[in-house]
Amino acid sequence: MEIKFENQKVQKIMTDMKLLTAKIGLGMAKTVKQRYNQIEACKNFKEYMNIGLGVPHPLGHDLNECYGIRITGNYRLVVKPETLGSEEIIVKGVLDYHGDKNEWIIP
Repeated sequence: MEIKFENQKVQKIMTDMKLLTAKIGLGMAKTVKQRYNQIEACKNFKEYMNIGLGVPHPLGHDLNECYGIRITGNYRLVVKPETLGSEEIIVKGVLDYHGDKNEWIIP
């Protein structure tokens, strides 16, 4: 699957392990990189959803067309596929959307 990014800032952080680790810590950085690699290895987003790694789930409100993929108990990798069968997704960043907040740690 082809992975694109919301913007250059997200791409720069997500593709550089040193920057990613500095931004979110080693433990979360390893999990984000693992999820990234798992997504990339799939043919399309539907295949990734069927495998279920990271418990991918649709999001609501202002993230209506996006999916959250578990990084920790609260933080999710947020991606936006064009469709479930799409071979391309856009990585929007890492977010804690629980409660009344939308706390982006990437970007």
